[in-house]
Amino acid sequence: MLTGLTSPRTGAMVAAATTSLPEHAGGARDYDYRYAWLRDQCYAGLAVAAHGPHPLTDAAVRVATERVLADGPALRPAYRTDGGPVPDERSLPLRGYPGAADRVGNRAGRQFQLDTFGEVLELLAAAARQDRLDRDGVRAAGTAADALAAHWRRPDAGLWELTPAWWTHSRLAAVCGLRAAAEDIKVPAADDWRRLADTILDETRRRCVHPSGRWQRAAADARPDAALLRPLASASWPRPDGAPMLGATRRAVERELTADGFVHRFRRPGRTLGDLEGAFLLCGFLMAAACRVEGRPVAAARWFERTRSVAGPAGLFAEEYDVFQRRLRGNLPQAFVHALLLENAVRLPRDAGPDGEE
Repeated sequence: MLTGLTSPRTGAMVAAATTSLPEHAGGARDYDYRYAWLRDQCYAGLAVAAHGPHPLTDAAVRVATERVLADGPALRPAYRTDGGPVPDERSLPLRGYPGAADRVGNRAGRQFQLDTFGEVLELLAAAARQDRLDRDGVRAAGTAADALAAHWRRPDAGLWELTPAWWTHSRLAAVCGLRAAAEDIKVPAADDWRRLADTILDETRRRCVHPSGRWQRAAADARPDAALLRPLASASWPRPDGAPMLGATRRAVERELTADGFVHRFRRPGRTLGDLEGAFLLCGFLMAAACRVEGRPVAAARWFERTRSVAGPAGLFAEEYDVFQRRLRGNLPQAFVHALLLENAVRLPRDAGPDGEE
């Protein structure tokens, strides 16, 4: 499926193959994901790399390297598959499905998303571990690290592409990327990257730790956010000192953001879960990964199987699942959901005990 979403000419992978499939029945939240999000491509490259060297990982590294070297700190989160800019959003004089607007283009093409630099660094580090990172890739790692050094204090739109803020996930993704690159890319700047990761982590701890001992979603937002499970489950996350906060954050997500075994992104003030959008299948697989890292293989398997169970008739996943109407929502197929499915599929069996007990 990921190969089918990847341009054979450039190696760029689109986030989804469709546009204007709404996130909620009769709603106006429909978007065009037929562009190459670097974050999504990094997720896919990392997932495939967990299985071993593969052309899809090589393609992801090549695309990320080209874009970072071309744009540096002005890196955009999404591009056309030919590397060109994503056009602004506009609606066509057509009816979408079911009854939504037919929307093309995407405003994310103009956003600043800090975590993209961290995800790129993790991908390049994975390629280096497999001895598949060339000189341009090493240069791209240095460019991405320099961009983080210059801009990590800057508010960004974050993974969920919201109003710019000091999003915790973005900083933690930067920490993981810098630590991974410092460990696996053998360059003189590695020590500088480690120190930068420590600096970002210390300031993020100061500003974004909830009084209860978990991470909160932003410096000015105390709510939990399922996106935080991604960096906390990364192999580059500091351990063992980071383990208690992983557990506290995961428990808060499970307590406040789950319904019937599915995980939502975050809770909107004055709204119930599922009111405006479905559960995010990406987040269900992130929950499985977090449980695995915590040493809870049975819980990890349960979250994995619950999320996996809602694949469509062709075995494909959309971005969301409507828990109440029991149907997939949003554009189909959604690349990052399939990427996390693949990554969990290889990592969960490796970490399970011989008898499957926790």
